[in-house]
Amino acid sequence: MTIFRRFSIALAGILLLAASVSSGPPLRPVQTPPASALEILHNKIDVRAESIQAKVVAWRRDIHRHPELGNRETRTAGLVADHLRALGLEVRTGLARTGVVGILKGGRPGPVVALRADMDALPVTEEVDVPFKSTVRAEYNGREVGVMHACGHDLHTAMLMGAADVLASLRMDLPGTVVLLFQPAEEGTPAGEEGGAERMIADGALDNPKVEAVFGLHVFPFEWGSLKVRPGGIMAGGDTLQITVRGRQTHAALPWAGVDPIVVAAQIVMALQPVVSRQSDLTTAPAVVTIATIEGGNRTNIIPDEVRMTGTIRTFDPEMRKDIQARIRRTAEGIAAVSGATAIVQISGGNPVTYNDPALAARMGPSFKRVASDLFDPNAKALTTSEDFAYYQQKVPGVYFFLGVAAKGADLGSVEMNHSPRFNPDEGPMLVGVRALASLAVDFLAGAGK
Repeated sequence: MTIFRRFSIALAGILLLAASVSSGPPLRPVQTPPASALEILHNKIDVRAESIQAKVVAWRRDIHRHPELGNRETRTAGLVADHLRALGLEVRTGLARTGVVGILKGGRPGPVVALRADMDALPVTEEVDVPFKSTVRAEYNGREVGVMHACGHDLHTAMLMGAADVLASLRMDLPGTVVLLFQPAEEGTPAGEEGGAERMIADGALDNPKVEAVFGLHVFPFEWGSLKVRPGGIMAGGDTLQITVRGRQTHAALPWAGVDPIVVAAQIVMALQPVVSRQSDLTTAPAVVTIATIEGGNRTNIIPDEVRMTGTIRTFDPEMRKDIQARIRRTAEGIAAVSGATAIVQISGGNPVTYNDPALAARMGPSFKRVASDLFDPNAKALTTSEDFAYYQQKVPGVYFFLGVAAKGADLGSVEMNHSPRFNPDEGPMLVGVRALASLAVDFLAGAGK
């Protein structure tokens, strides 16, 4: 057999084998499974949130330039109400004086979920040199003060306005209703007034439709774009403390002729520190006692009759709270009595503990994880700050979380804290906040994690 004939036979065999293979079932390309309806909504949230980021920043800067104190947020409320009406939402105004509620009904029936933002600023004179710096002055409890969004409520309001926009664009795909709560006076009201979350609830903010769960966020100088949540108590309960020390007025050059309430007050301030550091079991829960103001006297040569101090008590444990209050009274009254003065201690209840429903926090974990990825902390440390969001959580299950707004790469140990006149949050993470708020609402309505 010639070499040519051998080659021909081999070639014919190869062709016959190829023909037999081609006559079988056709080969199909590998396909990824189709995206679920929820995944499609998530993608729409992300795309829409990114497309309106510039608007969210512009809203924040406008609100920051025009800050308003608690129960005085008329301009901010008007801006919010106009925006919600333009989105086609049902809008209720005048709750808790200046509060605004927007109701977004989805295209299909389903649960009712609420998202909340606070709108009020603080009596702080801004020291941040930005083009939209606040120069507003106002009266607070009889004093002229500077006004600044020193706690980030301008970001909160703008982010919830952004989330409202995102959710409105998905209206027909939503299986339920979203209630948007824009609340005044989270930082407290002027003396003699009511307001805040308690008043919002009393005025029906969680009713008609009946809210089944509520979510809220707060910016804090944590790592850029991080999301932090904690099951159970995430922020302390806060009580307001006032101590009035009464002595006997005399000439400052003759202190032995009277009883000096300033010296007594100073002794009380120092003696209150061991109430926490030496007399409270801090392995049970953290606690803080702070004296924040001292007022007394009006001339250099007069020892006054009276000194007034105010401060705050922060606790997580109910029994520890009672014990600390009792120790404060005993300490202040005892020191005053030894010095021949009197001390009147007044403790008024403030916000309860901000308590995240553990089951709801666990259920929404994937929502946070999707938005923040490796920057999500599901077991963050509790903070001894206080929030009246706690009142909503006493009515319905709720989850409150933190959004990190420190600049990228910032030294977190030196970043200015909330309530500082130099508080200067980075605006970039607002995109994360909008996505988180919208995602929590959508995932809750869709029953994700149940």
